[in-house]
Amino acid sequence: MLKIRTALTGAVLLLSLLAPLPAQEGLDLKDLDPKVTPCNDFYQYANGGWLARNPIPADRARWGTFNALLDRNQQILHKILEQAALAKNAPGSIEQKIGDFYASGMNVEQIDRAGLAPLKPLLDKIDAVKTTAELQPVIAELHMVGVDAYFNFYSQQDYKNSRLVVGAATQGGLGLPDRDYYFRADDEKLRQEYLKHIERMLELTGQDKKLAGPIYQLEKSLAEASYDKVKMRDPDNTYHPTSLADLQKLTPHFDWTAYFQRIGLKDLTGLNLETPEFFQRVDQILSQTPLEEQRAYLKWQLIHDLASTLSQNIELEDYRFSSETLQGTKAQLPRWKRIVAFTDRYLGEALGQKYVEQNFSPTAKAKVKKLVENLLAALRDDLKTLPWMSPATRQAALVKLNSFRYKIGYPDTWTDYSSLTIDRGPFASNVLRGRAFAVKLDLDKIGKPVDPDFWYMSPPTVNAYYDPSNNEIVFPAGILQPPFFSEKAPDPLNYGGIGAVIGHEITHGFDDQGARFDSQGNLKNWWTSEDLAAFQQRSKAVVQEYSGYEVEDKLFINGELVVGEAIADMGGLKLAYKALQMQEPSPAKIDGFTPEQLFFLGYARIWAMNMRPEYVRLQVKTDPHPHPRFRVNGPLSNMPEFYQAFQCPAGSPMHRDEAKRTEIW
Repeated sequence: MLKIRTALTGAVLLLSLLAPLPAQEGLDLKDLDPKVTPCNDFYQYANGGWLARNPIPADRARWGTFNALLDRNQQILHKILEQAALAKNAPGSIEQKIGDFYASGMNVEQIDRAGLAPLKPLLDKIDAVKTTAELQPVIAELHMVGVDAYFNFYSQQDYKNSRLVVGAATQGGLGLPDRDYYFRADDEKLRQEYLKHIERMLELTGQDKKLAGPIYQLEKSLAEASYDKVKMRDPDNTYHPTSLADLQKLTPHFDWTAYFQRIGLKDLTGLNLETPEFFQRVDQILSQTPLEEQRAYLKWQLIHDLASTLSQNIELEDYRFSSETLQGTKAQLPRWKRIVAFTDRYLGEALGQKYVEQNFSPTAKAKVKKLVENLLAALRDDLKTLPWMSPATRQAALVKLNSFRYKIGYPDTWTDYSSLTIDRGPFASNVLRGRAFAVKLDLDKIGKPVDPDFWYMSPPTVNAYYDPSNNEIVFPAGILQPPFFSEKAPDPLNYGGIGAVIGHEITHGFDDQGARFDSQGNLKNWWTSEDLAAFQQRSKAVVQEYSGYEVEDKLFINGELVVGEAIADMGGLKLAYKALQMQEPSPAKIDGFTPEQLFFLGYARIWAMNMRPEYVRLQVKTDPHPHPRFRVNGPLSNMPEFYQAFQCPAGSPMHRDEAKRTEIW
C-alpha cells in the first residue's frame, strides 16, 4: 500500500476479559477534573476524572477511550467467533473459516505438539542454502508469506500516475521498531536486551545462540542504510521509477528477474525503488556476509515474525521483549484476546460482515454520511475565503475537495476468501496461509486497474484514514460507535467526536504531504509559488510549535515527524466546529455546558489516555501522531473560538498570543 497513507491513530488491537462496556452516548460529568481550570490545562480538565478511574490494565501498555472502544468491539467479535467455532458450518463458508481459524488458535495443546513443524519446510530450505544464488529464492518465498527479510516488496499506485498500480521495493528487514533504535545513545540498554532476546530465541528453536551477534550486526548494517521516518514522509524522497535493467545494475548480486518470477510477476519490467541506497547495502551484504550468518538471519526473521503463533515458550519470550521491554506491560493478554486480533487481521472482512450485521445500522450510516458532507461543505466555505490563498490556488484546492471520495462503514464488495484454506490444524499453518493470501491479493494488483472499492482497514477497526493516491477518506464501522458517534448523542458531542475525526482525515488531503497530490491523486504541484511558500512557512510554524512540547523531562515531540498529524488535528477541529455552527441551533445548555463548550469537551474526551513510561518513549520516538495531551491542548490553544467558549483570558496557558498562533486551514 502507499506508504504515506495517513490514519487517525497508530492504535494496536487491545482486548479485555471484562463484560462489554456500556456505550457512553452523553457526557459523563465524572470524567472531568474540577480541580483544574479549563484555561490552564484543558486536557486534564476534560479527562482528569476519567484518567483517575481508568488505570492501565496489567496486560496493556496504554489505556484510553480508543482502547475502551476497541475492547468493546473485540468482545463482540469474541462472541461471534465462539459461536462460529461451536457451530456446524458449511465447508468453505466464512463461518467455517473464521470458526476454524479461531479454534486452531485456541488449541494450545496442538500448537505445543506441533512445535516448529509448520515452519519446517521453510527452515529446511534455508538450511539447504549453499551459495548466494540459492539464498535468493528463499528470500522470495519468505516474502510470499509476509516476512520482509532484507527488504519489502508490495503494490503501490504510481505517485505520478495514480491509475497505474506498480510494484514498489523499499527498506525492511529489521527486528527493532525503527532504524534509530540501533544508534541512539539512550537506547543502549534496550539494544543489549534485544541481543539477549535473540540469543534466547535461538536457544528455544534449537539454534546456536552465538549467531545472535552476527544477526544483530546484519540488521544494524541494514539500519545504517535506511531512511529515517522524517525522510520517508517526503514522497519525493521515495519516488524513483526504475527499470529492471537499471535495478540489476544497481544490485548486481541479486537476480531480480528470478525474484519476480518466483513471486508471480514474470512480466514486470520496472518498479518504484523507494530507497536506492538501501538496496546497494543489501547487495553488499549478500555478496560479502558469510552464508552461515545470512542463513541465521533468515531463520531469525521467520521465527521472529511467527513467534506469537508458535509454542507457549517461544510466544512468551517474544512477549517479554516486544511488550514488557519495549512497551512496559506487566502481563500477557489472555489467549482468546490475542486470537480474536489474529482473526481480524487475516480474515477481517469475513469477520467484519458479521460485526456489521449487528453493530452498524443503515440509519447510522446515513447520519455519518450527512456529517461527512457537512464537514466537506465547511471546508468548501473556508477555502472560498481563506485570506492567504490566491484565486488560482483556491480554485485548484476546490477542485481537489470536490473530487474527494468517501467510504463509510464497510465495503460495497467483500473480499472473496474462497481460495484461502483454513482448517483446525496447527495455528501457525493457518496464519502462514493467511499471510500468503494477503500477499498474493496485494501483488495481484500490480499492472491492473486500481480497484476503487478496496479497503485497507477491516470494518471493526477503530481508526480511519486518508489515501492521497485515491483522494479518499475512509471510516470503518468500528470507530462509528460511542463515544465517537451515537445516533442518540447531541450534535455538539458528535461533531466534537466523529466530526473532528472526519475533519482530521479531510485535512490530511491538505497537510504537508496530502497537499502535494492533486485531485486525481497524482504527485503534482497545483500551487502558485507564492502560495506554496506561504503554506510551507505555516507548516514550519507547526513544526516549531510541536517541537517545543515536552512530554516528560527532556523528551520532546519531534515536530518534523508529527507535522502532518498536527496539521490534520488543527484543521479537523476547526472544520468540525464550523460545521456545527452551520447547523440548526442547539439547546442553550446541556449538562450545564453551552453547545460550544460541549463540542470541545467531546473532542478532548476521545484522546483521554494513560500510558506507561516505556510506551510514552516508544510513541514519541516512532509515532507520527503527537502525544494525546498535545492533540488536545495544541489545537485548542490556537483557537479563539475555544477562548471565547471558556472565557480564557489572554496570558492563560490555553490562550496563545496572537503572534504565536499557528493556523493553516
